[in-house]
Amino acid sequence: MTLPSAHDVALAAERRTAARLLLAHPLLTSDGPHSDSFPLIRRHADWLAQRFQQVFGYRLLVEASYARLFKAGLGPGSGHRLQRPSTGTAFTPRTYTYLALALSVLVTAPEQLLLSQLVGDLRAAAVDAGIEIDDTGRQAERRTLAAALRQLVDWGVLKETEGHVLAVAEEQGGEALLTVDREIARAVVAGPLGPSRDGADLVRRAADPGFGGPRTYVRRRLVETPVVYLDDLTGAEREWLRTRQRRESQAFSELLGLEAEIRAEGIALVDPDDEFTDLHLPGTGTVAQAALLLVERLVDRLRPADPGHPAVGGRLLIGVPVPDGLLPELLDELVEEYGRRSNWQRGLLDDRDALLAAVLDLLLRMRLMAPAGPVRADGHGLPEGYEDAAPDGRPVTDVSQARAAGSGGWVLLATAARFATRVAVQPRTEQPVADSAPVPADSAAQEQPW
Repeated sequence: MTLPSAHDVALAAERRTAARLLLAHPLLTSDGPHSDSFPLIRRHADWLAQRFQQVFGYRLLVEASYARLFKAGLGPGSGHRLQRPSTGTAFTPRTYTYLALALSVLVTAPEQLLLSQLVGDLRAAAVDAGIEIDDTGRQAERRTLAAALRQLVDWGVLKETEGHVLAVAEEQGGEALLTVDREIARAVVAGPLGPSRDGADLVRRAADPGFGGPRTYVRRRLVETPVVYLDDLTGAEREWLRTRQRRESQAFSELLGLEAEIRAEGIALVDPDDEFTDLHLPGTGTVAQAALLLVERLVDRLRPADPGHPAVGGRLLIGVPVPDGLLPELLDELVEEYGRRSNWQRGLLDDRDALLAAVLDLLLRMRLMAPAGPVRADGHGLPEGYEDAAPDGRPVTDVSQARAAGSGGWVLLATAARFATRVAVQPRTEQPVADSAPVPADSAAQEQPW
């Protein structure tokens, strides 16, 4: 076997770095935060464009001053939310409204304009579109508008030539001179706006894998979500993944440096460098700390005494129902034990409902918990009598009732076990191991639960 040359190794490393950067930051500029790596993308533009199209069905546009990776969606409820950098607060529908209105104005705006002119044009665009917006004289409304304009600055659509866009939130209504990059403004929107009838249709069309079918959709889910459970997928998607998971694991390792963790319940791509994500658990802050502690308590409380193999009687167990009242009960315990002495946010400590909602939101996005009932990424529950059989007649695990859900409430999903350490004493001199330690992705690992 011929070993790769030093040149080949360096070339692969450069392409991997560029591909990772584009997936994490689909809009990059030559003078932005990642300007030092922008030449890598220019250098390997043709190769990257070909690979992204072949593997994910994504289109890559690389120009002299910016690069834009046009990703596709995954369906309702699967988006990556924008957040205000200063507070980490997720954008509200109102913030997105201002963002869309501003873009509609900026694609044909002059090269430079005043902040007050932009706000006036934005309000006029809202009237033309039949969109009612509140009085921008209100403080909360001004801050929402400022957050949208700040996002456009971060993307490179706007440059603050004199002053800053946050002046719009000032009591006296400050002024600023802005420089507009119309090319980047036109490249921001990735979805098929033209043929879409409404917002729901746009989300559906954006998630359409096209000619790639199950192959393309599953690959997108693997790389864009923390974990893919078998009941997230249709029978055709599961069958494709079952027959390809070894080759796909190797391909993701070579292209992005990610390692596939294959389990009976599904697959997760793990980044050894722990940097390829927009969600972190463990993490800092009140919500992340409370979420981690809550998951540990839930796993400890709900883990079967002798779980054995997760597939019992031909059915695969991907989640267990959380009893009514258990979530607030455990959260109250955690606040008393850790919250006060760990300096958790007083506002959240005083409003337990808000704290629980924020914690559940994080765990939902991390795919550690889910609303009761098997739900696909397209927002539809699995149909009654959903059964699977491989084309060649071999049996496939029945996942029609993979999550042991009741009529409502929450389900604790399989990967939650990775965040709860339970030490098992091994015979003789062997070292204790944690249940959450990754299992090598070999043929035996496929039979193991998380």
